[in-house]
Amino acid sequence: MGNNFIGQMVVVLTGIIGVAIVAVLVSKNAQTPAVVNSFFGGFSKALNAATSPVTGGSGGGSGFGSLSLGNIGTLQF
Repeated sequence: MGNNFIGQMVVVLTGIIGVAIVAVLVSKNAQTPAVVNSFFGGFSKALNAATSPVTGGSGGGSGFGSLSLGNIGTLQF
């Protein structure tokens, strides 16, 4: 009886959590598209940085950035 009761409680709690997640995602106040775009934008940059040694890409920039020197040029760090 104990295992069956615990199993049923887990199912009920999982259902409640699932409904809460869906309610938050479809809420009028939710900014779900912005969050999803932000996540995948960051994932894309991380993937680009991870594959840049193999593909020869820039990897999202140099380690410290660059300093613009006006007409002289750009100093890369």
